[in-house]
Amino acid sequence: MPKAYWNGAVIAESDDTLLVDGHHYFPVEHVREECLRPSQTRAASAEKGEARYFHVVVGRELNADAAWTFLDPTPEFRELTGRIAFWHGVEIE
Repeated sequence: MPKAYWNGAVIAESDDTLLVDGHHYFPVEHVREECLRPSQTRAASAEKGEARYFHVVVGRELNADAAWTFLDPTPEFRELTGRIAFWHGVEIE
């Protein structure tokens, strides 16, 4: 079962991830909500749509813009709706 770790804590865990472009997309309900803080960062992808970012927080440590989701992905990537992916040092095992 894929798990996302950062700063010594499991922040997401699911048997139902989607692997897209080398990133595991976890269902939002399988991500520890208390580990995410909204970010103002947005990024446009012509292929997937607009990404909205989150900071990952564990204890008093913050990993800026280390998670993202596509609120309204393009039709080719509709399966990413309701899923969150990680980077910036978040380990997936």
